[in-house]
This record gives sequence, C-alpha cells and structure tokens, in this order.
Amino acid sequence: MFSKILIANRGEIAVRIIRACKEMGISTVAVYSEADKEALHVALADESFCIGPYPSDQSYMDEDKLISAALVSGAQAIHPGYGFLSENAHFAKTCRKNGIVFIGPDASLMEAIGDKTKIKQLISKTRLNPIPDTDVLDSPEDALEAAERIGYPVMLKARSGGGGKGIRLVNSPSEMNDLYYLAVSEANASFGDGGVYMEKYVYPARHIEVQIIADEFGNVVCLGERDCSIQRNHQKLLEETPSPGVSKEAREDLMQKVIEATKSIGYVGVGTMEFLLDREGNFWFMEMNVRLQVEHCVTEMLTMVDIVKWQIRVAAGVELYINQDDIRTVGHAIECRINALTPGTIRMLHVPGGPLIRFDSYLFIGDEVPPYYDSLVGKLIVYASKRSDAVRKMKAALCELLIDGIKCNIAEQLDIISDERFVDGSYDLTFMEDR
Repeated sequence: MFSKILIANRGEIAVRIIRACKEMGISTVAVYSEADKEALHVALADESFCIGPYPSDQSYMDEDKLISAALVSGAQAIHPGYGFLSENAHFAKTCRKNGIVFIGPDASLMEAIGDKTKIKQLISKTRLNPIPDTDVLDSPEDALEAAERIGYPVMLKARSGGGGKGIRLVNSPSEMNDLYYLAVSEANASFGDGGVYMEKYVYPARHIEVQIIADEFGNVVCLGERDCSIQRNHQKLLEETPSPGVSKEAREDLMQKVIEATKSIGYVGVGTMEFLLDREGNFWFMEMNVRLQVEHCVTEMLTMVDIVKWQIRVAAGVELYINQDDIRTVGHAIECRINALTPGTIRMLHVPGGPLIRFDSYLFIGDEVPPYYDSLVGKLIVYASKRSDAVRKMKAALCELLIDGIKCNIAEQLDIISDERFVDGSYDLTFMEDR
C-alpha cells in the first residue's frame, strides 16, 4: 500500500480523498492555486504546495508542477479526483515515466476508452448494445450524410472528455452546419480535441449509469445502477440509486452484462458505464467513464462500499476481497448537488444531521467561494429503507441545510424533490425541459 498520495484536485473531492487516505493511514499532499490558499483541503492535508495562480491551466492542470510537487514530497501516487487531469492519458503516462502511480486505469486503456468511438467498437463485441453512431466526422458534409443514414434527430458529441461539453442536438439538415462548428469549437476549447462524432438521439429516455470496481487479477464487482436523468444542459443535478425505472430482473441482467463487458475489455480500476434506457426497456450503451464520478457517494450510501478506498487499493495492486454476493442493494439513496450561483464568503453554515445523512463539502464559516472553478460546493446524500422515506428525508434535510453568504440552488433542489413526477418516479431526461 502507498504511504503518501498527492491529490491533484481541489474542493469537495480533494477533501473526500484526503479523508479516505487518513482512514487508511496514508499521508496526503495537497496542491492549491493562489485562490485556494485558505481552502479546507489544504488545511486537512499533511503537506501542501502552491502550484500557481487561479487559472487552472497554470495550476491544477499544469502537469510539470504536479509532478514536481509529487517528487519533492516523496508521494508514490497521484489521485486526480474528477475533472482537471483525471481522464488525461498523457498525464498518466507522465506519472509513470517519473515513477509515480496514477490512480486510474492504464494510459493505453484510458486512450481507448476515452475515445468514445473506440469504446463503442469494443463494447459491440459484448452483449451490451451501443447507440448507433459514426466515426469522427471530418466536415459538416460528412455529418449531413451520416444524419440521413441514421435518421433525425441526432446528437453531435465530443470524442474526448465529458461533463456535457461539445454536445449539440440537431433536429434537421438546416441546423447541421452551424451546430457542427459549435460542437467542434467547444470540444477543442474544453478538451484540446476538436473531434466530434454523431449518434442516434434516443428520446425520451432515462440516463442510467452502472458502477464497477475491477482489479488486475480479473475480479469485477458491480455496485448497481444510478439514475442520473435530472439534468440541465447535460449537467446532472440529482442522482438516486436504485433507479425507480429499472426492475429487479432488468437490473440483474444489466449488471451481469456489465461485469462480462468489463472483463472482456480488460479494465482495471473504478469505472462507470453509461446507458440510455428507452421506453421499450432497452439499454443503449453511451460511454464509459474511467474516473471517480461526482455521484459515487450515493452508491456508497446504498452499498456501504467505500469506492475511493477501493480505487486506491486496486491502484496499489491489492486484490478485491469483496465479491458480488457481498454487495448490499437494499433500500434507497438520493443525492442532491448543491451548486453556488454566486461567489462570496460563507457567513453561516448549518448542516443537517441524523441517521444516514451525509454532506460532502469543502465549506466552512469564513471560507471564500471563488468564481474561477466548478460551481459544486457540496453533495447532500440520504439513505432510507424505502424510496418514499428517502424522498421525505431529503426534503427535511434540504429544509435544514443553511448556507449564508452565497446564493445556491437549495430551493430549486427542494422544488425538484417535491415535484409529482419525481415523487412517483416517472421522470426521464425531459424533466427539467418540461419544468
């Protein structure tokens, strides 16, 4: 096992990883930009290094500075969290060249899986069904030709990255030219890769993702599925597990197919396969994420499996000592993402308590929430024995959560959790559009 890990991230995920490391007896090294010098993750870590000014390309995404901090501190591994360099194969290779373990999959596998066209080719050889799509498109003319073959509406999607960037819905030929160049431009700006491809637009549908952990000895466990259909502009707002739209039989079948596919592609690490579930009950494979997901904690709440600890163990070469029979999927968990709508100083903070309520955050009274980074400031998660009880518990927790000094989306989350379509579980990806 590692004795020291550098966390190449900030905010709530850096705090989450540091806490896991402390429980494992691992020393931690924090890095921070000038804007984050008073941040919680810096205070909690055993060591810390300032790596530059607030722009992320001069700090949290500067590979040379991160490697230097790891070498100077004697860290044996780097945990990238999510976002920033978490899915960057070049950074993973750079870590290896410097004798540092990148806590994630092998760089070559990351390249194959990170390319959404390549991963679908791999998945097509398994029992999972990829959404009909194309190779990377070279021009709007190629896109028009492909759309005629697939049938409108279609989605233009960035080959690299995630987080809803580089995605455009095209409903007709007249929209193709402008939307193609917009998708290419956004993909290039977000990921340094302007490659876009096209896939069939499955609509209406639910967004379902399946969490797996795989070790280098060929062992795979599946931690069930999450429903991530409450989204705005492809950005998730709320997640729950298990999905109210997936039957027990469908869940067991999907989990078995995911385990088989994970073994087939030789994946090692923590990963998530993402699907669209249409109204006929078909699961269409979209992509695979090779990093820790923002919403991993809602699965932890249901299964009582610490995904971050297992991500670290697997990277250190530890064999999984849990099997599929050990995975608990009884009850229900819901997560609401708490996002800052403005920067500011936290003047008051009250976090709800009680059995099986969790708030993952980096906030404290006097903390400065900067305007430069992702708006996520916390994740509120609850667990109950039944979904209806979990919904009521989340309502109560949201009413009790107080964050003063910034504007945030607590009231909107309360509206969502109280909406009839959410309460009865009938929602899908049209939910926020309809609202």
